Amino acid sequence: MKKKNVLKGVLFVGVGASIYGMLATFVKMAYHDGFTTSEVTTSQFVLGLAGLLILNFIQTITSKQKLSSPSSKEVRMLLLAGTSLGCTSLFYYIAVQYINVSIAIVLLMQSVWFSVVVESIIAKKLPNARKVISVIIVLAGTILATNLINMDIELDWHGIFWGLLAAASYTMTMFTSNTLATHLPVFRKSIIMLCGGAVVVLGFLFFAQIGPMYSDGLRSLYLNFTDNTEHIHSFNYSIFWTYGFVLAVFGTIVPPILFNIGFPNAGLGLGSIVSSLELPVSVTMAFVLLGEKVLLVQWVGIILILFAIVLMNLPAKKDLKVVEAV
Repeated sequence: MKKKNVLKGVLFVGVGASIYGMLATFVKMAYHDGFTTSEVTTSQFVLGLAGLLILNFIQTITSKQKLSSPSSKEVRMLLLAGTSLGCTSLFYYIAVQYINVSIAIVLLMQSVWFSVVVESIIAKKLPNARKVISVIIVLAGTILATNLINMDIELDWHGIFWGLLAAASYTMTMFTSNTLATHLPVFRKSIIMLCGGAVVVLGFLFFAQIGPMYSDGLRSLYLNFTDNTEHIHSFNYSIFWTYGFVLAVFGTIVPPILFNIGFPNAGLGLGSIVSSLELPVSVTMAFVLLGEKVLLVQWVGIILILFAIVLMNLPAKKDLKVVEAV
């Protein structure tokens, strides 16, 4: 029975990671069709929130026992934590505007070693040798995966900046998701966090697209950050029925559900290893659907990053001895 649960967990986490890995490719396709970052993120969060509300309602009326409700303090903490969720999507999608999807996902995966740093700061303890080696391998893999060894390559620094910001925000999302209000049903917790993320996304929509249309002051403020005014126009609502539904399902609804079912069965270590499937799936989707060129040296870098994730999450010898004793 235990083996069956582990296999079930691996399957759910693997499918969830694969689905999430497809997301950036659809975002890039939306850009090609003229939609803006504001429209993409707004449609994803609004439809995602609507979908989770429906699922929460179904769960509430069909549950045989009373579901846990958050305290007012937990609501505030989850809303605040949810802002990192909104920032992750926003920063990641902005990065995709400037660089290839295959490069953006590699930058997002820097959260692997970002999390080691945050964990060390919180625990006030230096990481062990294996984690340090894993971080070095990730950095080496990143150099190869982004093809930095090729001196002729041109990487837009805007994309690098926003990609690393996305990784930092994603790291905070992972830590807060695993520590805050863990007793809540996944739908209720996700709804509150998504509301926090929606505040960030809608704020960006007002600042970067809607506001500058009606206010010269906001337009002048916005132009201090960029000279690109092409996406200052009225909201294109067709995003909701063209890409919004796909983005909401693949980015907001399905992966979190699969992860919450899969991780308890697979375990955090094995689950983290399997979830790294997001990286090769994202690169493969970009290669197949967008025609992005992915060189052999980049695949070597991706394999190195995956190896580092496996190495970092393998159980220590003492943990294996405990399992054997049990």
